[in-house]
Amino acid sequence: QVQLVESGGGLVQPGGSLRLSCVGSGIIFTNYAMRWHRQAPGKQRELVASISSSGSAYYGNSVKGRFTISRDNAKNTVYLQMNSLKPEDTAAYYCNVPVDLMTFWGQGTQVTVSS
Repeated sequence: QVQLVESGGGLVQPGGSLRLSCVGSGIIFTNYAMRWHRQAPGKQRELVASISSSGSAYYGNSVKGRFTISRDNAKNTVYLQMNSLKPEDTAAYYCNVPVDLMTFWGQGTQVTVSS
């Protein structure tokens, strides 16, 4: 019943910006943390950012100062604003929402940073 749909990925030059969106359905996320992960081919999945139900944000060291996570509970949406993009940011980006012992994942959206 819970579904997450990501959008906003694409091809961007180094130094450019993208904003990813993740819209949920089947659940109201007001009381849940929301997270963004990414995974590049041949690499392990990496936690990029998370935001708690109270609005506290966490960022991986590689994206601190460049990415911003935010949420709009009225729209059941989490965003990831990505600035000053680097080639090493190239990956498939996934949003997820932990609910009790189960984590729901989106289908992913591809971000490619290349000149």
